[in-house]
Amino acid sequence: MAGSIKQIQLHRASIFNKIHEIIFHGKGYDYTTVYNMPIWLRNFTFNKIKSWYDAESEAKKKSSNDIDLANPDKSKIPQRQISPPSYVTGASKK
Repeated sequence: MAGSIKQIQLHRASIFNKIHEIIFHGKGYDYTTVYNMPIWLRNFTFNKIKSWYDAESEAKKKSSNDIDLANPDKSKIPQRQISPPSYVTGASKK
């Protein structure tokens, strides 16, 4: 019997986790709306939001030319010549 109680607790945690993710990442959903959604619609909404964020993350990884600070690759550093300004400024005289 203890195993079934544990399963129920895990299932409830899973449901509330999905509700939280939809509210947090769905931008516009409130708790009551998501909680009262039919299960199939809640699962569909969760999966659509998840796939959108996964695709966005993958696109960001592909298009990123930034240097990874954990594993820097010096070939990605832009090779631009830094030129000084064409004017000379002095200290202000007050």
